[in-house]
Amino acid sequence: MLAKLLNNNWKKLLGVTALSVVTAFAIAGCGGSDKPADNGKKVVTVAHRFDYVPYCYVNEQNKPDGFEVAVLQEVSKKLPNYEFKYVATSDDDLLIGVQSGKYNVGVKGSWYTKARKDKFIFPKNYIAASVIGITFRAEDADKISDLASFAKFSGKLVPIAPQNAQYAVVEQYNRENPDNQIKLLPSENFKVADAYTWVLEGRYDAYLNIELNHYNNVVKETGKYHKYADKLAYARHMAIPTYPLFNKKDAQFAADYDKAIEELRKEGKILELENKYFGEDIFKYVKGDGRIEK
Repeated sequence: MLAKLLNNNWKKLLGVTALSVVTAFAIAGCGGSDKPADNGKKVVTVAHRFDYVPYCYVNEQNKPDGFEVAVLQEVSKKLPNYEFKYVATSDDDLLIGVQSGKYNVGVKGSWYTKARKDKFIFPKNYIAASVIGITFRAEDADKISDLASFAKFSGKLVPIAPQNAQYAVVEQYNRENPDNQIKLLPSENFKVADAYTWVLEGRYDAYLNIELNHYNNVVKETGKYHKYADKLAYARHMAIPTYPLFNKKDAQFAADYDKAIEELRKEGKILELENKYFGEDIFKYVKGDGRIEK
C-alpha cells in the first residue's frame, strides 16, 4: 500500500512543469512577517520543501501538498488569529530562512537533534514520522526481518558517520539489546552507491536506511539503483518523529500549534491524513517519544 501511494505521489510531482518549480523558488524570496494582515490576523510564513514526497511538495496544480503541509493546513483552521502563507523552497533555504526569521516555521521531514535544538524551537508534538530500517540482500529475507534477527544473523552493518543521527539509532538499539548487538563502526561520509554495492558484494550484510530513500533509490523505476531492486530487500525498525521547525521568536506560535495538534489527534484527523498519504498509521512504529539524542 505504501509503495503504491508513493508511486502515485511521485507521478503527481513529476507532473509539475518546470515553470511550476521556477515559480516555487521565485516565491521563496518572499519573507515572513509579524505584521498583522488587513483583517487583523498575524501573518505567518510556512516554508516547505518542494520535492519531498509524500511529506511536503508542490503538486501538479502548483499547490503546496504532502502530509506535513496538510497537517499545518488543518492546524491553521484551529488558529483563526493567524493567516498562513506557504512558500515552497529548497532544504538549505528553509533551514537558513527559519533561523534568520525569513520564515516563521518550516517543514522538511526534520528529526529532533541537539544541534537543531540550539537553532530552532521544537514543539512538544511531532507532526509526522520517518520510518527507518535496513536494506539487505533479498536472498537473506528468510533469515532477516528486523534489527534483532539481523544482529543474530551477523550484525555486519555498513559503517555510519558518528555525527549522523542514524548512528544514534543503532547505539540506542545496542543499549536496549546488550546480548544481541549490531556491529556499529564509525565512518567518514561515503557515496550511497557504496552502501548498496558493499551489501551486494557481501562486505557488509545490511545498510541502515530511511524507507523513503530505499523506495526512491531502489524500488522506484527511475531510481538510481533500481537495477538492484530484485537483489535487495527492506525491513522496518522504527519510525522517528519529524517536527516543524519554529523560529526562536515564535514560541507562542509553537505553543498554539501544540494545542491545535492535540485537538486534531483526538478528533481523528491526523489518522485520516496518515491513511491518505501513507496508506497506514505510521505513528504506531514510533517508540516512546521517538527522539534520537544526537
